[in-house]
Parts: sequence; structure tokens; C-alpha cells
Amino acid sequence: MSKIVAVDVWRIDLPPPVPRSDAIQSFVVQETPMVRITCDDGGEGVGYSYTIGTGGSSVTALLAEHLAPRLIGRDPACVEAIWRDLLFATHATSVGAITSLALAAIDTALWDWRCKRDGQPLWKAAGGAKQRTPVYTTEGGWLHLPTDTIVRETVAAKEAGFAGAKVKVGLQRVADDAARLAAVRKAVGDRFEIMVDANQCFTLSEALRRAAAYADLGIAWFEEPLPADDLDGHARLAAASAVPIAVGESLYSAGQFVDYIQRGACSIVQVDVARIGGITPWLKVAHLAECHNLALAPHFLMELHASLTAAVPAARWVEYIPQLDAVADSRLVIEGGHAVAPDVPGLGIAWRWEEIERRTIDRRRIQK
Repeated sequence: MSKIVAVDVWRIDLPPPVPRSDAIQSFVVQETPMVRITCDDGGEGVGYSYTIGTGGSSVTALLAEHLAPRLIGRDPACVEAIWRDLLFATHATSVGAITSLALAAIDTALWDWRCKRDGQPLWKAAGGAKQRTPVYTTEGGWLHLPTDTIVRETVAAKEAGFAGAKVKVGLQRVADDAARLAAVRKAVGDRFEIMVDANQCFTLSEALRRAAAYADLGIAWFEEPLPADDLDGHARLAAASAVPIAVGESLYSAGQFVDYIQRGACSIVQVDVARIGGITPWLKVAHLAECHNLALAPHFLMELHASLTAAVPAARWVEYIPQLDAVADSRLVIEGGHAVAPDVPGLGIAWRWEEIERRTIDRRRIQK
């Protein structure tokens, strides 16, 4: 039996390669907490999570001061037991974003270790449903971009082989959003999927108006139309809207997804592997979606989600937003409009350690 003898915790900052903005915020920097576990037999696993500009130091502190010390001496194969123990060790701060992001960094490291030990890629170890998942891009649809730029970027995405593209919405007038979307639809035709994302900016009354305006454009889904804690509003909107409602990136526990699904408040489940607390709870939500015949289209973190969506039957899409290119040599493989899960053992991320060291903001080591 292997035992964990050391845990390295550090944080790097990754500026986005292009400006990113939506209806409520700008993506300033990806603060990236990272965890490496080292075992007494020499085995290692590396995991990570992220923020979009705030809270990274808090995640790192929670990891280094409270969670990582509890890993010393543990058997890394007991992934479920470790995740549950760490959750209850932080019971006073759960459910919450900081705790979930910290748990995810550890949990992904444990899965990386397990997959390397077994010589399996993540997508097979986690289920092996299929190796390819349709991929869409968000990178050319940011809210600050003018209509002609969004049209040009979406046409380029179609020509590059993507199966769909997301456009941010939330301009002051519904007519302005509708005009942008109509211009994109005209340019790419009816066979290319267009998703829209409001990033929680609307009231229920306004979301009802917008959903009606989007319906005639063949929109694939209306994402985060309301604040994530407005469960009743989402249920009322989902019942009235001809456009499928997508939520999940701002939910932080499996129980919150249960509430949404039981109320019929969404039909697209967008569970985020970092914000839910790691691969272990992500798989629970993925199978919950499957049991309720709902589509799964996870948020961000394409480097992990390309493998996780390949692991489960309910997954419908991978979201393309590159963020690790500066610190990893691996790239998402796209073939025929599909993301192809990597076949190498582990998470499938080839880290550039010299660049990671150069970008390190904070580093701590916990050992036996």
C-alpha cells in the first residue's frame, strides 16, 4: 500500500490570452492553485483548480494550512474516503467556492496518481463511455466585442471545425442582443449551433423577454439567465421558455444540482470539475444528469473536461477556452468537430515545469 509522504502546494497566475468580458465581470487572471502529492514508493499525482481573479490566495492557504496536512500518511487509492474526510474537516466552510476549489486541487491530484498507477487515461478510468465529444468555442463571443467581430470570429470557428459557438448576451436592450445573434445566425447558417450566456445578469421578467426573442434563432441553450441562487426563478423560466435553460458553473455541491433537477429548473447541466470539488463529485453529478435524461455540457477547464465528458454517457459538449497553453505542452485535439480525450496515463496534461516555477506566486511543502 502506498502512503502519501509529501504534499506541495503552490499558485501560479495565468493572464487570459485574449480579453474576456461578460455581462457582470471581466476575466482578469486565472489564479491557479496546484497540488502535487508524493508517495513513499515514488509515485506522484498533480492536480489544480482555478479562480478568475480573486480568492486564489485563500484557496492556497486553505490547502496548505488545513487540508494538505491531513493527507500525510493516507493511502492515495482511497479517493472517496479522502474526499469525504476533507469535506467534513471543513464543514464550517462548506458548501462554498473556496472550499470546493481547494478540494478539487487535491482530488484531481489523487485521480492523476491513480490513473498513472494503473497505466490508464482519465477518460477510461472514470468510465470510458466514448473518446470523442462535440466541441464548441466561447473564445470569440465575448460581450465587449462588436457585432462584426463576433460574426467574423464565429465564421472562423465554423471553418476551423468547431460544431458550435457561444455568444455572450446582456446588452442594455433585448433588440441589441437579438440583432447580434441574428447576424451570427445569418453568417453561419442553421446547421451550426449557437449558445448564449447571460452570466446571471437578468431578472426573471427580463429573462422571459430575452428567451422569447432568442427562440426564433434556433439557440441551443440560454445559460445562467438568472442569479444561481434563484432556483424558483429558473424553474418558472424553464417551464415557459422554448430555449433550453443551462446552469451549473456557479453551483458548488451535488445537492444543489439535485435541487435544480428535481424542480425541472434546467435541461442542460454545466457542472464544473473545479467548482464542484473535483472529479469525484463531478462524476456523481454526471450520472445524476444521465439518470434524469439531461444533457451534460461542463463549464471551462477543457483540459480536464475533454476526458471527463468522454467518460460518461450524458455528456453532449466540451467548451473550448484555452488557458493552460503557457504552462503545458499538451493541446486539446479536435477532429471532425469533436474533442478527443488524450490516451496517456493520468490527467493527460504535459506540464512545463520550468515555466510553472517561473510563474509561481506562492509555494509551500508539507511532509512527514
